[in-house]
Amino acid sequence: MQDFSQLKQQVRQNIGRLDKLPSETEGLIRAAVSIVMIPAPTNNQAAILLTRRSRSLRRHAGQYALPGGRLDEGESITQAALRECEEEIGLTLHDNQVIGVLDDFVTRSGFCITPVVVCADAGLTPVPNPGEVEQIFFIPIDELAGAKVDASESKNDESLRDGFSIMLPTIGHKIFAPTAAMLYQFREVALLGRVTRVKELRQPRFAWR
Repeated sequence: MQDFSQLKQQVRQNIGRLDKLPSETEGLIRAAVSIVMIPAPTNNQAAILLTRRSRSLRRHAGQYALPGGRLDEGESITQAALRECEEEIGLTLHDNQVIGVLDDFVTRSGFCITPVVVCADAGLTPVPNPGEVEQIFFIPIDELAGAKVDASESKNDESLRDGFSIMLPTIGHKIFAPTAAMLYQFREVALLGRVTRVKELRQPRFAWR
């Protein structure tokens, strides 16, 4: 198991070599999410935070997601990502904990999402805001590094057709793009040192709205 400080340095170097690909599509709603790397409180091993959205929300209720949301007026991508992290999961993180950003991902619902990679300190415990988050999961880095991905889904279920997914044993089943696509690029770029683009990965129909 790699030391957390060494892993952090590796992730910083790998993301630093990525020439971020911005979206050139006009008229999109700008949003940011946080890919938070943190030592899990149960075993102190490196993990990524993943949430399950509250079932009471009007949009994407009950879906798996990274902490995030649309930018407020005048906010930068980083400011929005850190603010949403505090509002959704109770983690107060700062600019000096931001490692870098990944490619913009454009959703079928008209959002342009920028993933911001953040490294949280050991000893911090995220607490879900029940109005927004039902549950928080710690996805081990090793699990994400070896996770099985699938670019095509059911030929019978139209809602899953052409949806990119990644299998995460911690939650017991697949998650789908856009969250799966952003985690996949983090895996490929930050953990494995590969220049991998994800803008062509498709969302299943149930995630369009």
